[in-house]
Amino acid sequence: MAGVVEVRMPKFPECWETCGNCAQGDVFVIEVYVKSGDLLRFDDNLITLETGKVALDIPTPHAGRVLDVLVSEGDPLSEGQVICTLETD
Repeated sequence: MAGVVEVRMPKFPECWETCGNCAQGDVFVIEVYVKSGDLLRFDDNLITLETGKVALDIPTPHAGRVLDVLVSEGDPLSEGQVICTLETD
Protein backbone atom coordinates (compact mmCIF):
# COMPACT_ATOMS: atom_id res chain seq x y z
CA MET A 1 0.00 0.00 0.00
CA ALA A 2 1.40 3.38 -1.03
CA GLY A 3 1.85 6.19 1.45
CA VAL A 4 3.39 9.64 1.74
CA VAL A 5 6.50 10.07 3.88
CA GLU A 6 8.18 13.29 5.00
CA VAL A 7 11.96 12.95 4.78
CA ARG A 8 13.46 15.09 7.54
CA MET A 9 16.96 16.29 8.32
CA PRO A 10 18.37 13.69 10.71
CA LYS A 11 19.88 14.49 14.07
CA PHE A 12 23.16 16.35 13.65
CA PRO A 13 26.20 14.22 14.44
CA GLU A 14 27.23 14.48 18.08
CA CYS A 15 30.69 15.72 17.06
CA TRP A 16 29.11 18.90 15.62
CA GLU A 17 27.87 19.81 19.09
CA THR A 18 31.03 18.95 21.00
CA CYS A 19 34.04 20.01 18.94
CA GLY A 20 33.02 23.65 18.62
CA ASN A 21 34.29 24.19 15.09
CA CYS A 22 31.62 22.79 12.76
CA ALA A 23 28.76 23.66 15.08
CA GLN A 24 29.45 27.38 14.89
CA GLY A 25 27.23 29.15 12.40
CA ASP A 26 24.46 27.80 10.26
CA VAL A 27 24.22 24.64 8.21
CA PHE A 28 23.39 25.38 4.57
CA VAL A 29 22.22 23.31 1.62
CA ILE A 30 24.93 23.54 -1.06
CA GLU A 31 23.48 21.08 -3.56
CA VAL A 32 20.07 19.48 -4.19
CA TYR A 33 20.17 16.24 -6.19
CA VAL A 34 16.45 15.50 -6.54
CA LYS A 35 13.35 17.07 -8.06
CA SER A 36 9.65 16.29 -8.12
CA GLY A 37 8.94 13.07 -10.00
CA ASP A 38 12.36 11.47 -9.43
CA LEU A 39 12.39 7.81 -8.40
CA LEU A 40 14.72 7.16 -5.46
CA ARG A 41 16.18 3.98 -4.05
CA PHE A 42 16.98 3.60 -0.37
CA ASP A 43 20.15 5.56 0.48
CA ASP A 44 20.24 7.74 -2.68
CA ASN A 45 21.67 11.19 -1.93
CA LEU A 46 19.11 13.96 -1.52
CA ILE A 47 21.27 16.98 -0.66
CA THR A 48 24.73 18.06 0.42
CA LEU A 49 25.13 20.31 3.47
CA GLU A 50 27.93 22.74 4.29
CA THR A 51 28.88 23.76 7.81
CA GLY A 52 31.81 25.99 6.94
CA LYS A 53 34.31 23.19 7.54
CA VAL A 54 32.48 20.01 6.54
CA ALA A 55 30.37 18.96 3.54
CA LEU A 56 27.95 16.15 4.33
CA ASP A 57 25.69 14.16 1.99
CA ILE A 58 22.22 13.37 3.32
CA PRO A 59 20.69 10.17 1.86
CA THR A 60 17.05 9.14 1.79
CA PRO A 61 15.94 6.62 4.41
CA HIS A 62 13.12 5.44 2.08
CA ALA A 63 12.62 4.43 -1.54
CA GLY A 64 9.89 6.12 -3.54
CA ARG A 65 8.86 8.88 -5.93
CA VAL A 66 9.65 12.48 -4.96
CA LEU A 67 6.44 14.47 -4.58
CA ASP A 68 7.88 17.79 -3.42
CA VAL A 69 11.31 19.19 -2.57
CA LEU A 70 11.10 21.71 0.26
CA VAL A 71 14.71 23.00 0.32
CA SER A 72 16.83 24.87 -2.21
CA GLU A 73 20.52 25.54 -2.62
CA GLY A 74 21.63 28.20 -0.14
CA ASP A 75 18.84 27.49 2.36
CA PRO A 76 19.78 27.10 6.03
CA LEU A 77 18.71 23.70 7.38
CA SER A 78 17.91 22.68 10.92
CA GLU A 79 17.57 19.32 12.59
CA GLY A 80 14.12 17.81 11.95
CA GLN A 81 13.30 20.12 9.03
CA VAL A 82 11.45 18.46 6.12
CA ILE A 83 13.71 18.04 3.08
CA CYS A 84 11.17 16.42 0.75
CA THR A 85 8.06 14.27 0.59
CA LEU A 86 8.03 10.83 -1.03
CA GLU A 87 5.31 8.50 -2.23
CA THR A 88 6.36 5.05 -1.06
CA ASP A 89 5.14 1.54 -1.93
